[in-house]
This record gives sequence, structure tokens and C-alpha cells, in this order.
Amino acid sequence: MLYYARGSEKENLKLEDLKAGLYDTLDKLGAKRKVLAIPPDITRFYSRAGLLTEFLWQYYGEQLTDILPALGTHSAMTDTEIDRMFGKVPPDLFRVHDWRNDLATLGRVPAEFVREVSEGKVDFSWPAQVNKLLVEGDFDLILSIGQVVPHEVVGMANHNKNIFVGTGGAEGINKSHFLGAAYGMERMMGRADTPVRRVLNYASDYFAKDLPIVYVLTVVEATEDGQAVRGLFIGDDVECFEQAAALSLKVNFQMLDEPLKKVVVYLEPHEFKSTWLGNKSIYRTRMAMADGGELIVLAPGLKAFGEDTEIDRLIRQYGYIGTDKVLELVKENKELQDSLSAAAHLIHGSPEGRFSVTYCPGHLTKEEIESVSFAYADLDKMMKKYDPEKLKEGLNTIDGEEIFYISNPGMGLWAWQEKFKSQ
Repeated sequence: MLYYARGSEKENLKLEDLKAGLYDTLDKLGAKRKVLAIPPDITRFYSRAGLLTEFLWQYYGEQLTDILPALGTHSAMTDTEIDRMFGKVPPDLFRVHDWRNDLATLGRVPAEFVREVSEGKVDFSWPAQVNKLLVEGDFDLILSIGQVVPHEVVGMANHNKNIFVGTGGAEGINKSHFLGAAYGMERMMGRADTPVRRVLNYASDYFAKDLPIVYVLTVVEATEDGQAVRGLFIGDDVECFEQAAALSLKVNFQMLDEPLKKVVVYLEPHEFKSTWLGNKSIYRTRMAMADGGELIVLAPGLKAFGEDTEIDRLIRQYGYIGTDKVLELVKENKELQDSLSAAAHLIHGSPEGRFSVTYCPGHLTKEEIESVSFAYADLDKMMKKYDPEKLKEGLNTIDGEEIFYISNPGMGLWAWQEKFKSQ
């Protein structure tokens, strides 16, 4: 059922609008005894999910007993990050998802189905795993909160991805990431109907029917002066996602008439501390990059490759070496077979020899950056040349050179129209 829908390309929802829309839905749902909230972590700070979670806490009080950030493989949120994102919500309500241990398996999507939707690219069953708190917590309402935006693994982020990946387990996360990578990231980004989404929807339809999940979805557009909330969609089935995805495609996807020869991306240090996250600069621009072009990544917060120590080790060991080489290594190497999400990430993060990637890190060395097959440049020098305080979104001219600037790659998707149409 669709409980609430408000959104358009011109809409600009304020805090009071978000609160009114959320409370309208909660009133319709009636009194609840015990509520769980599943918002994203700090990497989706601009989603407004932190504010919506704070509104939930104000509405339910003691009935909101648990908040489980949908970490997936990400590091646990720090107290500082919780305070920044969730305001006055008591810290003792927050739980930490352990993607290797805190799991319940609801069922398995048959290998035949996964093979069919992947066009034969993979041949395995897929476990519908969630944090065991969802199953054992005796909740009469689970509110999954997040932002719908183009995404490299699933096509469009959020909805049941927040459940099955955000609170999922190693096998499910690994296989969903590898399914998307094997099928082709560029065939999926910006599309609501993808092989990964069909697998997630199968899991929702067949295994999660008894979980009282309601989805609270925002659509947020990056603007010259910050962000504008273009939509709020709330429901307990796929309709709220489909409406949010349709709007996101209009406001988060920039179709370009020509490919870009030089792109500069800034990674906000509070949000992007690893290439696992920072490579959104590559994922979201690869369909816009010209052959032989250069992507420069200004990354003052970058201090690691993986969010997880084991994945960090694997990235350092193998590097971003391209799809063909990674797929060969997966066939030969058990540690990559056991960490398919890392293998998928290595595919996603490679420019495939088509354009160059120059990272300008705040905390990693030249040797570390070059060891994973990226080029290195000094952050201070590049920040002086390409000053984020002076650049505007899109095309800029610096010392006679035309560059395309992106202040937050997590807020959108950029593509040359001919490249997008060919996928």
C-alpha cells in the first residue's frame, strides 16, 4: 500500500513538510507497541534520514526501542557521526550491525531464478539474510528509511536493498554485488528494474511477507546552494520505490551531449574515508568519461581502501585491475570466491584502461595509491588549483582548461547520452 506520496522536479520539501508527511503516515498506521528504525549510516547524510529518524523518536518516544543503521559492510558509526546525523536521538538506542555474525536467513532465492535474471552470467542461489534483530525483536513496525538515487550495484538505491544488503550477511552481500558486476554495472545504473532488484523483490515477496516493514523514501537533488528534497514516498510495497525511482531519474541523472575529457570530483571528508565509498567518483561518472580522459579525485578524508579490514587487505593485494583480470582471479583464487563483494568492487572501481584516475588523498601515500593501479597527485597542490570553494557544479574553466566539477558523486549519475543508450 502507498501511504504517502509527494514529489516533483520543482518540489522543495522543507523540514515541516517531511515531518507532516511522516506523521500523516504514522497516524494512519495506528498505535504501535514496539518500533525498529533502519536508517542509512553517515554515508547517506544528505538523505534527510537522520532528521526523519529524529522525527520518529519524537513521535513514538519509548515505543521506538531500537535503531539499526543499515551498515552493510561499512564501519560502525562513531558517536560523533551519530550526533551529527541524528541530532537529539539518544545514543543508547543505536545497535551495530555485524554482517558476518548477526544474521537470520529467511529463505533462498533459487539458482534457476538468479541464472535467468542474470542472463546466465552467474549460477548460484541467493540467501535472503537480515540482521536477526528484525526476526527476534518482536516488533510490530519496522521503518526502513533512506534515499533513492542511482546506484552501481542495484541500479537505484534503497527500498528492500536497505534490508537485505544494509542489514544482510556476507553471503548475500557478496553474491548480490557480484551478480551486479557480472551482469554489467553500466547496464544497471539509473534503472529501477535490474537483475539484483528482481532478486531482492523475490526475497521480499516470498520470504519477508510477515515482517512489518514500511519504507520511508526520499529523493534529494544536489543544487548550487546545497540540496533540495524533491520527494517523499512511504509505503509497504514496491509502489513507493517505483515512484521515487522515477523522480530520482529526473533529478539525479544528468545526461550529457558530449563525453567529458576532464572531471574533478570532491569527496567530503566526513562521508568518504575509503575508496570502497570514494570510488563512487568512478562509478557515477564512468558513462560520462571520454576515452583517454582524466578523472581527478580530491579526497581529503581518504585513509583506507576498504571499510572492513579483510576487504582492505584484498584491495591492496589485487588492486583495480579491470573486469577480465578480476574474473580470471575469481576462478583461480578461493579468497576472492569467498569475498565476491570485494571482487565486484575491484571491477566497479576500474576505469578498464579507458580513462585515467588520479587520486589526491589526505592520508594515504603515493606508494599506496599507485599500488592499486591509480595515479597519485598531491592534495594541497590540487586543492589550490581546483578549489572546491570556487568551483561551480558542472563546467568550469581553470587556467584556460575546461573541467567538469562534481561536489558529491553520491548524489547523482552522469552519462554521455550515446554511452547510456548503448548499454
